Amino acid sequence: MHHHPDRLRRLATELLESRGTPNEAARLQADLLVEAELRGLASHGLQRLPLLLSRIEKGLANPRTQGAETWSRQSFMTVDGERGLGPVVMMNALRLLKQPLAQTGIVLAAIRNTNHIGMLAYYAEAAARDGLIALVMSTSEALVHPFGGTEAMLGTNPVAIGIPTGGDPFVLDLATSVVSMGKINNHALRGAPIPFGWAVDAEGRPTDDPVAAQRGAIAPFGDAKGYGPGLAIELLVAALAGSDTSPKVRGTLDDAQPANKGDLLVLIDPASGMGAISVLASYLDSLRLSRPLDPGRPVAVPGDGARARRAAAMREGIALPQPLFEQLMALEAA
Repeated sequence: MHHHPDRLRRLATELLESRGTPNEAARLQADLLVEAELRGLASHGLQRLPLLLSRIEKGLANPRTQGAETWSRQSFMTVDGERGLGPVVMMNALRLLKQPLAQTGIVLAAIRNTNHIGMLAYYAEAAARDGLIALVMSTSEALVHPFGGTEAMLGTNPVAIGIPTGGDPFVLDLATSVVSMGKINNHALRGAPIPFGWAVDAEGRPTDDPVAAQRGAIAPFGDAKGYGPGLAIELLVAALAGSDTSPKVRGTLDDAQPANKGDLLVLIDPASGMGAISVLASYLDSLRLSRPLDPGRPVAVPGDGARARRAAAMREGIALPQPLFEQLMALEAA
């Protein structure tokens, strides 16, 4: 069944407000979840809302804080998220980072003690639409096995990059694992098998069963090539945010413990450099117009697919798994 995005935004906002979330914070959190659905990233969409509501009810998420910032250097801000909602703390950090940017040219926020921040592209794109370059990184529970291993030791450790181009922003958002655990959870929710190569079960055997994969470990993307960047992000975030490394991280997939992962947000003013962003859009168009391997499938750049999926979902509505929609409606009636 397809649902209009505005209806789902209202539903999510009302559910959050009914648990004590101020309207502005509720609308921001709801918007991030619905935007993930619009772009085809159901793993970071409304399936996360029931868990988040439970975390609010149990005091593991504080919907009334934006976090507490400290400037340790002119261009370095640390943030205690005070168990706040991830999007609320992140967007407030983005706003605060802009203040010294004209003088410093580059600023960084290292964030800990905040709840799941969701789709990283949301923040990278927001910055790029304001004419800024953004890098966003995050860690998670140990969900990914190292290259050559079978035991979950690293987070999915995603990174997003947003760059203004003079046209649509360039936005790259990817996990350093083959997939996110949220995507495996979505397959489990729909009762759909996962492709072999995504994950191993608890005994280290390749599996197409999403439930077995939930108890096992996800593969790094590109084997060693994904393992290396994933480990680098793990170390970088822990070093700067003071967050725990993944084997000790909890709180983004459960409603039992505080979230103790870390996040980094870097903003760069491109005017500080020697280039011109206005020429980037034409270069991206030249990539799209370059000769494709398959004549029926033009060359694309990162972000094109998400924009196309969003446009289609705005026309046709968002398809939610029926069990999830029924769960949200039951929460509304509770």
